[in-house]
Amino acid sequence: MSQKQSRRDFLGMAFGGVAAVGGVFALGAMKKSWDPLPSVQAAGFTTIDLSPIEPGQIRTIEWRKKPIFILCKDENMEPNDARDVVVNNRRYSVVIGLCTHLGCIPSWRESTKDFLCACHGGVFDASGVNTFGPPPRPLDIPPFSINGTKLVLGEEGPEYKKLISNAKG
Repeated sequence: MSQKQSRRDFLGMAFGGVAAVGGVFALGAMKKSWDPLPSVQAAGFTTIDLSPIEPGQIRTIEWRKKPIFILCKDENMEPNDARDVVVNNRRYSVVIGLCTHLGCIPSWRESTKDFLCACHGGVFDASGVNTFGPPPRPLDIPPFSINGTKLVLGEEGPEYKKLISNAKG
Protein backbone atom coordinates (compact mmCIF):
# COMPACT_ATOMS: atom_id res chain seq x y z
CA MET A 1 0.00 0.00 0.00
CA SER A 2 2.86 2.38 0.62
CA GLN A 3 4.18 1.76 -2.92
CA LYS A 4 0.74 2.58 -4.38
CA GLN A 5 0.45 5.55 -2.08
CA SER A 6 3.85 6.95 -3.11
CA ARG A 7 3.02 6.36 -6.80
CA ARG A 8 -0.27 8.19 -6.35
CA ASP A 9 1.52 11.04 -4.55
CA PHE A 10 4.07 11.25 -7.37
CA LEU A 11 1.36 11.38 -10.03
CA GLY A 12 -0.53 14.04 -8.06
CA MET A 13 2.57 16.19 -7.67
CA ALA A 14 3.50 15.74 -11.33
CA PHE A 15 0.00 16.74 -12.40
CA GLY A 16 0.09 19.72 -10.02
CA GLY A 17 3.48 20.80 -11.39
CA VAL A 18 2.28 20.60 -14.99
CA ALA A 19 -0.89 22.53 -14.08
CA ALA A 20 1.15 25.24 -12.31
CA VAL A 21 3.50 25.67 -15.30
CA GLY A 22 0.49 25.78 -17.64
CA GLY A 23 -1.16 28.40 -15.40
CA VAL A 24 1.96 30.59 -15.47
CA PHE A 25 2.08 30.42 -19.28
CA ALA A 26 -1.65 31.19 -19.48
CA LEU A 27 -1.25 34.24 -17.24
CA GLY A 28 1.71 35.41 -19.33
CA ALA A 29 -0.34 35.05 -22.51
CA MET A 30 -3.26 36.96 -20.96
CA LYS A 31 -0.96 39.81 -19.91
CA LYS A 32 0.55 39.95 -23.40
CA SER A 33 -2.93 40.15 -24.95
CA TRP A 34 -3.73 43.16 -22.75
CA ASP A 35 -0.65 45.08 -23.86
CA PRO A 36 -1.24 47.41 -26.83
CA LEU A 37 0.26 46.31 -30.13
CA PRO A 38 3.53 48.01 -31.13
CA SER A 39 1.76 49.62 -34.08
CA VAL A 40 -0.84 51.11 -31.71
CA GLN A 41 1.85 52.42 -29.36
CA ALA A 42 3.75 53.95 -32.29
CA ALA A 43 0.56 55.61 -33.56
CA GLY A 44 0.00 57.30 -30.21
CA PHE A 45 2.61 60.06 -30.53
CA THR A 46 4.19 61.61 -33.60
CA THR A 47 6.93 64.23 -33.41
CA ILE A 48 7.41 66.80 -36.20
CA ASP A 49 10.23 69.34 -36.35
CA LEU A 50 8.64 72.64 -37.37
CA SER A 51 11.89 74.54 -38.07
CA PRO A 52 12.39 73.33 -41.68
CA ILE A 53 8.87 74.40 -42.73
CA GLU A 54 9.18 77.76 -44.49
CA PRO A 55 6.53 80.54 -44.32
CA GLY A 56 3.75 79.84 -46.81
CA GLN A 57 4.63 76.14 -46.94
CA ILE A 58 2.21 73.38 -45.96
CA ARG A 59 3.17 69.91 -44.81
CA THR A 60 0.78 66.97 -44.62
CA ILE A 61 1.51 64.04 -42.34
CA GLU A 62 -0.51 61.04 -41.20
CA TRP A 63 -1.36 60.62 -37.54
CA ARG A 64 -3.70 57.87 -36.31
CA LYS A 65 -4.78 57.25 -39.91
CA LYS A 66 -5.86 60.90 -40.31
CA PRO A 67 -4.22 63.61 -42.42
CA ILE A 68 -2.77 66.48 -40.40
CA PHE A 69 -2.13 69.79 -42.17
CA ILE A 70 0.70 71.91 -40.77
CA LEU A 71 0.81 75.32 -42.44
CA CYS A 72 3.53 77.83 -41.63
CA LYS A 73 1.75 81.14 -42.11
CA ASP A 74 3.44 83.94 -44.03
CA GLU A 75 2.95 87.69 -43.51
CA ASN A 76 0.06 87.77 -46.02
CA MET A 77 -2.06 85.32 -44.02
CA GLU A 78 -4.27 86.74 -41.33
CA PRO A 79 -3.24 85.77 -37.79
CA ASN A 80 -5.80 84.00 -35.63
CA ASP A 81 -4.83 84.08 -31.95
CA ALA A 82 -7.61 81.63 -31.08
CA ARG A 83 -6.25 78.90 -33.41
CA ASP A 84 -2.62 79.63 -34.37
CA VAL A 85 0.27 77.75 -32.79
CA VAL A 86 3.19 80.15 -32.24
CA VAL A 87 6.72 78.68 -32.14
CA ASN A 88 9.84 80.90 -32.39
CA ASN A 89 7.75 83.89 -33.56
CA ARG A 90 6.29 81.85 -36.44
CA ARG A 91 2.59 81.12 -36.68
CA TYR A 92 1.41 77.66 -37.64
CA SER A 93 -2.01 76.31 -38.40
CA VAL A 94 -2.24 72.71 -37.20
CA VAL A 95 -5.51 70.98 -38.11
CA ILE A 96 -6.94 67.55 -38.82
CA GLY A 97 -7.45 67.51 -42.58
CA LEU A 98 -10.99 66.11 -42.57
CA CYS A 99 -13.91 68.32 -43.57
CA THR A 100 -16.35 68.75 -40.69
CA HIS A 101 -19.27 68.27 -43.09
CA LEU A 102 -18.81 64.68 -44.29
CA GLY A 103 -15.16 63.86 -43.59
CA CYS A 104 -13.69 64.50 -47.04
CA ILE A 105 -10.07 65.66 -47.31
CA PRO A 106 -9.85 69.31 -48.36
CA SER A 107 -6.97 70.50 -50.52
CA TRP A 108 -4.80 73.58 -50.02
CA ARG A 109 -5.20 76.26 -52.68
CA GLU A 110 -2.02 78.30 -52.88
CA SER A 111 -3.64 80.96 -55.09
CA THR A 112 -6.40 81.86 -52.61
CA LYS A 113 -4.60 80.74 -49.40
CA ASP A 114 -7.45 78.51 -48.24
CA PHE A 115 -8.60 74.90 -48.04
CA LEU A 116 -11.28 73.72 -50.46
CA CYS A 117 -13.37 70.61 -49.92
CA ALA A 118 -14.33 69.84 -53.50
CA CYS A 119 -17.07 67.34 -52.58
CA HIS A 120 -19.63 69.98 -51.54
CA GLY A 121 -17.76 73.27 -51.94
CA GLY A 122 -16.78 73.85 -48.32
CA VAL A 123 -14.05 76.46 -47.84
CA PHE A 124 -11.80 76.92 -44.80
CA ASP A 125 -9.38 79.83 -44.32
CA ALA A 126 -5.66 79.36 -43.55
CA SER A 127 -6.50 78.88 -39.85
CA GLY A 128 -9.01 76.13 -40.62
CA VAL A 129 -12.10 78.25 -39.93
CA ASN A 130 -15.10 77.45 -42.14
CA THR A 131 -15.87 80.46 -44.35
CA PHE A 132 -18.24 79.08 -47.00
CA GLY A 133 -20.44 76.09 -47.77
CA PRO A 134 -21.93 73.31 -45.68
CA PRO A 135 -19.17 72.62 -43.08
CA PRO A 136 -20.81 73.28 -39.69
CA ARG A 137 -17.62 74.13 -37.80
CA PRO A 138 -13.88 74.77 -38.28
CA LEU A 139 -11.40 71.98 -38.92
CA ASP A 140 -10.55 70.15 -35.72
CA ILE A 141 -7.25 70.75 -33.92
CA PRO A 142 -5.44 67.55 -32.91
CA PRO A 143 -4.06 67.24 -29.37
CA PHE A 144 -0.44 68.41 -29.31
CA SER A 145 2.36 69.76 -27.18
CA ILE A 146 5.38 71.89 -28.06
CA ASN A 147 8.91 70.79 -27.19
CA GLY A 148 11.32 73.45 -28.46
CA THR A 149 10.73 73.56 -32.23
CA LYS A 150 9.09 70.13 -32.22
CA LEU A 151 5.36 69.50 -32.32
CA VAL A 152 4.32 66.30 -30.52
CA LEU A 153 0.93 65.05 -31.77
CA GLY A 154 -1.15 62.96 -29.38
CA GLU A 155 -0.15 64.78 -26.20
CA GLU A 156 -2.29 67.50 -24.62
CA GLY A 157 0.21 70.20 -23.72
CA PRO A 158 -0.54 73.64 -22.22
CA GLU A 159 -0.53 75.24 -25.69
CA TYR A 160 -3.25 72.85 -26.88
CA LYS A 161 -5.36 73.39 -23.77
CA LYS A 162 -5.09 77.16 -24.23
CA LEU A 163 -6.19 76.93 -27.90
CA ILE A 164 -9.10 74.68 -27.07
CA SER A 165 -10.29 76.99 -24.27
CA ASN A 166 -9.98 80.01 -26.64
CA ALA A 167 -11.86 78.20 -29.40
CA LYS A 168 -14.76 77.38 -27.05
CA GLY A 169 -14.95 80.71 -25.32
